[in-house]
Amino acid sequence: MNSVELIGRGWLLLLAFTAAVLLVAALRKPCRRLFGTERAFQLWLLPPLAMLASQLPHAAVTPVMMLSPAVAAITSAATALPTYAAGSGAIDWRAWIALPWLLGSMVTLLLATLAQARYRMRLRGATSMVDAQSRWPVLRASSADIGPALIGAWRSRIVLPADFECRYDATEQMLILAHEIIHARRRDGWWCLLAQLGAAVFWFHPLAWWALAALRHDQELACDTAVLREHGGQRRNYANAMLKTQSAAFALPVGCTWSPRHPLTERIAMLKLTSPSRRCRHAGMIAGIAVAIVVAGSVYAASAPQAERAAWKVQADHATWKVRGPEYQLDMQVELSTDDGHQRHAETVALALCVAPEKAAMANVGSLMVQATTVPVDDRQVRIDLAVGNIDALPLAHSQLQGVLGQTLHTKGTGADGRHAYAIDVTPQAGCPARVMAEASPVKVTEHITNGAARTVAESIAAKAGWTLINPDALGAAPVTLSFNEMPAGTALQRVADLAGMKLVLDGKRVRFAPK
Repeated sequence: MNSVELIGRGWLLLLAFTAAVLLVAALRKPCRRLFGTERAFQLWLLPPLAMLASQLPHAAVTPVMMLSPAVAAITSAATALPTYAAGSGAIDWRAWIALPWLLGSMVTLLLATLAQARYRMRLRGATSMVDAQSRWPVLRASSADIGPALIGAWRSRIVLPADFECRYDATEQMLILAHEIIHARRRDGWWCLLAQLGAAVFWFHPLAWWALAALRHDQELACDTAVLREHGGQRRNYANAMLKTQSAAFALPVGCTWSPRHPLTERIAMLKLTSPSRRCRHAGMIAGIAVAIVVAGSVYAASAPQAERAAWKVQADHATWKVRGPEYQLDMQVELSTDDGHQRHAETVALALCVAPEKAAMANVGSLMVQATTVPVDDRQVRIDLAVGNIDALPLAHSQLQGVLGQTLHTKGTGADGRHAYAIDVTPQAGCPARVMAEASPVKVTEHITNGAARTVAESIAAKAGWTLINPDALGAAPVTLSFNEMPAGTALQRVADLAGMKLVLDGKRVRFAPK
């Protein structure tokens, strides 16, 4: 992966993070009122989930060959964009952008590490409280300005201040210890570590620092609710314990400090609210899962490469284009014979003519000039007006054909001069796959085949275009008669597939034939 791709991945990560944090900011308070503080805290799963979805690989999508010209143009333009962006001038400045970001992240992590180490240094001289009923180690700090707190992520420990027994009565001690045990049970130290890493990655983003503070606040509210659900009759004692707790003198990046550094008035106000019922909490969980699925799916779709999104759009729109597209393709097999007075010359030419509805399109076929106008009759039927003339623009004949898309229509006649005879087979279809095939290779081929095997013709065209045929045997050994003069390789190969009753599917340089 080159530097440009890394910058692109980083940009997707930033957009996903920003969108998810804004969504959490909009939902956290309504969710708190409807489903409780615990469900509101779980909304913070959305940012890491969105960032993960933005980095997931996308499976390659091969569009079917029945493409509309508009979508084909979009696909071509989108595919060309990365090549332009990968120019030498773009790589240099984008690579240099990564340096200040990396430096800022390292400084942020270093400051957080120093703050964590400073807090741990204050624990020197702490003693273990073996009588505390907790499966996590409980330490009594050597000073009164440390704790209550939960410190660490993978080896969490509960820290209580030196004057714990003197400052709080027995009930308040029980509630504080229950608070820290719930933090440890919920692995809230890992949440703090994840939030700190996010702030280090997006140190330049104001939302990252707001999210760090908001997550810690929601974490404390959720823990308060869990404690009161188990000790619902102790709301007043719980509030008193909050008021008695000193502000934390030292920052604790990875851990939970039980202190009024969090908005104390809001925490006490939340204590007065009735805890949500089990049914309400379950409803909140279902709503949260639904939001997570929508967010992850939306981010994953939005992070797809432009060319791939164009391919998705092609496949999504394919059914509509098949029924009635904005233009039609007329696959023609023209047999022309001319009597010059001495001998009769015959030739057969295949061509694909793309026409807009009710607009005339013209093509020269040998010494003939064919003009076609396609008029939609309904969703599946079209009327084709054919005007045939010679190279001197003298009219020879006029025919009107009508049929369903995919049906071969036939007309034949003799010019008024008596020298020209023609027979035309026309197969109309929605969209213009010939244009897509023409754009697939710049190579033009000239082939004149009489009663040749379709497989042999296809292999010859593919070899000239530099393509690999996956299943040429699918064309069978039926003889075909056709003539190509400087025709794009893709169009010629499409015509061979049509004569064999097959559909052409192009995947890069690999070509396969599928039943229609």
